[in-house]
Amino acid sequence: MSFKFLPNARKVAARIVTVAVLTAALLGITSKLQAAVDPVNKNLFGTALQGYDAVAYFKEGKPVKGQSEFRYDWMGAKWYFANAANRDEFAKSPEKYAPQYGGYCSWAVANGYTANIDPEAWRIVDGKLYLNYDKSVQKKWEADIPGFIKRANENWPKLKK
Repeated sequence: MSFKFLPNARKVAARIVTVAVLTAALLGITSKLQAAVDPVNKNLFGTALQGYDAVAYFKEGKPVKGQSEFRYDWMGAKWYFANAANRDEFAKSPEKYAPQYGGYCSWAVANGYTANIDPEAWRIVDGKLYLNYDKSVQKKWEADIPGFIKRANENWPKLKK
């Protein structure tokens, strides 16, 4: 094959291949970087659990909005509570009350990614708080809670920073 009409065709082709290979490598690296998430799901203001009281899920059996005067900072996030007693209880043992998977959707983590949550889509299983994106996703999660927890437990270390 003759490249007389384009004397540098081989050099151009080699550069195109080099650029393609480097682009593919960079895309692979950035996709891995994008997959790593903060260990705590928080909003733009650094608030965890969308401002809901983590302890209230256990004590009152329902989501309760926290108050700014009952704030506790933990794991780089602001946690709000409905009262001082709940704040103090959380401060003594945050791992006991903090939602699993940093407060990301449990079903999403089980499927290898993260998603935000609806504080109203929740469940306590074996003394641990699990949250879901919304009530429809929660129904999917409830179809095989032990299986989804097992998968999420395997996926979570790979997803968080």
